[in-house]
Amino acid sequence: MATTDGATGQLLTPSEVAARFRVDPKTVTRWANAGKISSIRTLGGHRRFRRSEVEELLAAGGLTDDGRQESLH
Repeated sequence: MATTDGATGQLLTPSEVAARFRVDPKTVTRWANAGKISSIRTLGGHRRFRRSEVEELLAAGGLTDDGRQESLH
């Protein structure tokens, strides 16, 4: 379930991000650990991702399985 925070915009869970990229949620976590996509930690330690950043990455062609941005050319 996505949550809304006025300061950061809409946030997505790892599962929601994974569904958009068609990868496993653990892949999204690896991308965050590698700095390929930024994440926010909740007070409980869970990751959340900015919807705007996810949509920008998808519009640019997404990420490869190893977290590199794909080229459309």
